[in-house]
Amino acid sequence: MDTANFLFVSADAALITDLAWQVSREGHAVKYYVEAESDREIGDGFVPKTDDWRAEVGWADVIIFDDIWVGSDVGTGALAEELREEGKAVVGGTPNTDRLEEDRGYAMEILEEHGVNTVEHHVFDSFDAGIKHVQENPAPYVIKPLGEVQNVKRLLYVGNEDDGGDVVDVLRAYKKAWGHRMKGFQLQRKVEGVEVAICGFFDGDEFVDRVNFNFEHKKLFPGNIGPSTGEMGTSMFWAGRNRLFQETFGKLEGWLADEGYVGSIDINCIVNETGIYPLEFTPRFGYPTIALQEESIESSTAEFFYDLAHGNGPDPEVHGGYQIAVRVVLPPFPFDDEQTYDENSRNAAVVFETENRDGIHLEDTKRVDGQWRVAGGSGMPLVVTGKGETMQAAREQAYDRIDGVVMPNMYYRDDIGERWVGGDGDRLQSWGYLGP
Repeated sequence: MDTANFLFVSADAALITDLAWQVSREGHAVKYYVEAESDREIGDGFVPKTDDWRAEVGWADVIIFDDIWVGSDVGTGALAEELREEGKAVVGGTPNTDRLEEDRGYAMEILEEHGVNTVEHHVFDSFDAGIKHVQENPAPYVIKPLGEVQNVKRLLYVGNEDDGGDVVDVLRAYKKAWGHRMKGFQLQRKVEGVEVAICGFFDGDEFVDRVNFNFEHKKLFPGNIGPSTGEMGTSMFWAGRNRLFQETFGKLEGWLADEGYVGSIDINCIVNETGIYPLEFTPRFGYPTIALQEESIESSTAEFFYDLAHGNGPDPEVHGGYQIAVRVVLPPFPFDDEQTYDENSRNAAVVFETENRDGIHLEDTKRVDGQWRVAGGSGMPLVVTGKGETMQAAREQAYDRIDGVVMPNMYYRDDIGERWVGGDGDRLQSWGYLGP
């Protein structure tokens, strides 16, 4: 394709640096805007920046939003819809698709209206009402905060006790500690099985034929223990419109077309021998999922997103095997502690033992006089990826690459992809979800 102009917009935190860098390296003109003052240095030295994204709208051939948030409010869907009405090619949602993530009760209503199976769920705006429900209907539940605080990942709680006693205890604790900010929450009945996310790319009219299936690793420590984080790593593969897709997004394709949605949309599910149970939507890019998707799209990334935004029927070439991404982090991640960050991580050098940067992706990173340095304030400098014909081969490549990264105090999970090797893949296949 000819050289095009891409405008990337982070209307809150800086999340999309790596995609902007990839498009720039493919020879296209890039401008990147970051709203959050604490994140504005992220990407410096890698991609050109702008202080006023609206002033660049006329310049841009494609505008890409990275999340649903505009500061502390949901709103990029409204911005994207407004720009599309002006004739611009935009990767971004709509007010209703933003709401899929912000309002979990609404998300379940949309699923049910379109004949998608759902797990038992209830939304509460009162802690006492939620506690009463669990006591009257004893079972293990999952607590999912609504609104702004859903981004505080450690507040998501997965119950373990059959009578729901631990869920009652956690709700009582949240009432004291978070009652002033947590305006509501959803209780989902806990379902056992394989957790898998179905991710499709929608071009405003239909899904791209290649569908991405990924497996999140949200807990901080290997073995899936410790506090919840945004994500510590992801394993994935690409396939066609198999049963997992047909029984979820296959039923929502018309609704998304009516909305005019453009971009990545993900639905996380629990799957077992009795059915598929959607848990939550991500109507935007996932992180670090997008970095791994970039790595596994073997044709032009820029051309893919240009065609997606323009409704040109994108047809990407994707890696035919398996892929994994590992988030490499620094203290105090996943917590906020400015003193710890200043002492251990701020402006820390990112050193590589070789000149090879294959599989190295940016998160909170900047480049100063040729030196990669940690930027921002979250302690998430890098994502390292690998791919192979088997999940084990992908693991070996990714962790070999991590061995070439030197940062004092860095840590990461060393078990990304093991769940697939350990039996999740066999179970999904035996239950008939993956197809040939």
